[in-house]
Amino acid sequence: MPGAGKSTIVSKLKEDGYETFSLGDGVRAEAKRQNLEPTGANLGKLMLELREKNGPGAIAELLKESIKESTHQIIIIDGVRSIHEINVLKETGNVKLLAVDAAPDTRFNFLRERKRSDDPLTREKFEERDNREIGVGLKEIIELADESIENNNVTINQMVESATKIFQKWIE
Repeated sequence: MPGAGKSTIVSKLKEDGYETFSLGDGVRAEAKRQNLEPTGANLGKLMLELREKNGPGAIAELLKESIKESTHQIIIIDGVRSIHEINVLKETGNVKLLAVDAAPDTRFNFLRERKRSDDPLTREKFEERDNREIGVGLKEIIELADESIENNNVTINQMVESATKIFQKWIE
């Protein structure tokens, strides 16, 4: 779910040399191309419009060519929201899912502190965002995850270490 710590893990893994892509960055780039201000409302609406116009895997399609052009053995994709996006990503290679779980209060506090343009500042906007994400299939993806890690009362380094151990196990 939004604010669970996925982007934090991905950013640390990127520092460690992993190649990373974010589906949210794909939506933000599309918003920029369309001269839309990157607010939560605009990005959420654009995400839904892209899916409506181009199919439920449309957001993953935005990154497919970049992924195919990569020379890395492992690519970390941040922000998968639906089985349709997974199916698009499977066209580029083997896909494993790692879910990052955190309590709603933890997630809300992380999002408020992060202060990205699309982060909710009120509990009402937080719940609206959660409902929108669930509506496009996020809950199903979490349930399908190959592995899961918790981000409640752990350090960033502990989370990254847990994720790295899982990735290494997947490679073997």
